[in-house]
This record gives sequence, C-alpha cells and structure tokens, in this order.
Amino acid sequence: MDDAGKGHISLDATVEVNKQSDPADRSYKLLLKTTRAALKDGTAKNPIKVCVSSESQSGFRSHIRIRDFEIISDQPFGFNGTNAGPKPSELLLAGLAACQEITWRLYADTMSIDLRRISVELEGVQDLNGFLGTDDTVPAGFQSIRGTVFIESDADDAELEKLKRIVDDHCPVLDDLIRNVPVALELSRFLDDHA
Repeated sequence: MDDAGKGHISLDATVEVNKQSDPADRSYKLLLKTTRAALKDGTAKNPIKVCVSSESQSGFRSHIRIRDFEIISDQPFGFNGTNAGPKPSELLLAGLAACQEITWRLYADTMSIDLRRISVELEGVQDLNGFLGTDDTVPAGFQSIRGTVFIESDADDAELEKLKRIVDDHCPVLDDLIRNVPVALELSRFLDDHA
C-alpha cells in the first residue's frame, strides 16, 4: 500500500515540523492554510485513501489494523462476546466524537477562538429487530444519534454558534453519516498467500 493508501499527506517542512511539535504549540491555522495551498497548487496527495483491515479471531472478537495501530473489537458479555473491546457501533460513535473534536480544534484556531477544552458525548439508539432480522422494516443500524459538544472558551455564544455551523459542515465523519456514501463490499475466497 502506498503512502496515499495509508492516509499520509506530504506537503512541506511546515507540516512535518508541526507533526513533531508539542500539541499545545501546534498551529492548526498554519496547518489549514498550508494544506489548502497545497491542494490548490496540486502538491498535496489528494484524494487520500483511508484503509483498514479486520479479521475475526473467534466468536465476535475482531482484530482490526489501522495504519500502525491495532484495535480489538468485540461484543459485550450480554451478547455472547468476551468484552475484549468496543463493539463496532461504539467504534463508529467514537470516530464521530473524535472527528468532531479535531474539526472544532482546527477551525477554532483558524477563527482565533481560544478553545481550552472540548469533549463530546454521543448516544446512538439501535433496535435489535433490524440487526437480528425479526422485522425487516426496522433499520439494522442506528435509528438516531444524539450528543452534546462541551466547550470551555471565552468566545461569545454567537462566535461559538458560527464555529459549530462550520464544524458541522466540514466534519468528515459527520458527513459520512448524513450523506448517502456509496459502499461496495465484494465477496472473495481466501487464497493461500492472503496475509
């Protein structure tokens, strides 16, 4: 898999230095400006590919590989799992929460809004009738997702509402969830050389 397949963006030394600095000293405004410029002049690798792989270990336990990271996903004890990790729907909510936090940080810095603290709490409601096939009129996934973004900032309410609109318009995971993203899953048999 090439660098684009691993989600890396090669821009210039500014981004490299930014990546190695202490998070408190990073300029997200500079990152956004530099990345936008690289997109406009064609020097950024774009579009990027985000890739994951997962393999069932036993029961409901899955070993997930994402770049240089490994995550275990499992079902809770109450659903015949071993509770060795979050279930997939929890990982989806975690991805949304983290992506919101990242997008808030990026655009707050760009708008010169001091964001001292941010936290996101989400709740998804699922009806198991859809997943378990007992009612085909019920969606298999979440029926709704609700949550709260907690902010500590001296910005006034109008500034934070403007920032929220920008974040909600540009948060990639939120966009993935509310837009009809084409998904194509193929079936393939394992080959002897499959890693």
